[in-house]
Formats: sequence, C-alpha cells, structure tokens
Amino acid sequence: MAYTYMRLALQEAAAAASRGEVPVGAVLVDAETGAVLARAGNRVEELADPTAHAEMLVIRAAARALRTPRLVHCDLWVTLEPCAMCAQAVALARLQRVFFGAYDPKGGGVDHGARIFAQPTCHHRPEVIGGIEESRAGALLRQFFATRR
Repeated sequence: MAYTYMRLALQEAAAAASRGEVPVGAVLVDAETGAVLARAGNRVEELADPTAHAEMLVIRAAARALRTPRLVHCDLWVTLEPCAMCAQAVALARLQRVFFGAYDPKGGGVDHGARIFAQPTCHHRPEVIGGIEESRAGALLRQFFATRR
C-alpha cells in the first residue's frame, strides 16, 4: 500500500512536466487512516510563485482542509528530496515522516545542502526515508531537463 503513495506522487510529477513545470510531485497522507489529504505537482511557472513547490502546495491544502497548522499525524511522499524551503515547512508543520524518491545533491535540503533537520535550530525532526522509486523519479527529471538543453 505504501508505494501506492509514491506512485501517486509520480503521477503528479508527470502531470507537472506536461505543464512545463519541473517534474516534482507530492502526496500528503493521514498516517493513521491512510487517507490521501492532498496531492499536487509543482506549479511555480503556472502561478508565477517561487514557493509553489509540490510539497508546499500539499502542506497548505491539508492544513486548510484540516483547519490546523500542525499536521502531526501526516506523512509526506515526494518524488525529489525536499529543498531547504520545503524541509523547513515540513518541520513547521510537524509532519511525522518524509518519504522521497530521488536525491538532490544540488538543491536538496534534507540529506544535502542545508540539512535542515540536522540543524540545532530545527524544532521538529521527522523520520526521513529517501530513495523510494529513485530510478523512476530521477528518470522523469532527466527526461525533462534533457529536452531543455
């Protein structure tokens, strides 16, 4: 069942690519019930919003739907290692776990770069599991950028 969530995130990433967005998709799940609370792909270009990353969109949608800024019983499934901005949003939302696909040595903020959850100023550290469907997630990104070079 769990990998179903990553497949949904991959579908969102593919949809983002078809809109001309960097192909990153995310799904936010209620860890207790398994219900999908929100799903989205990047919409940075469409919305002319540098913060419209897939992770930010699902966190915002779930917080609105649940009417709470803290999503303590929720898991994030995302196709790419979250950047520093998204990692900080994960910490602020108090997400329980983060599952991601491809690692991002250039822009990642979890296992690379700022390593937000390892900072002493980070007040919440979710469990993080990377590399889920890594080859599929990475292939989407490589294909997308290959057409733009």
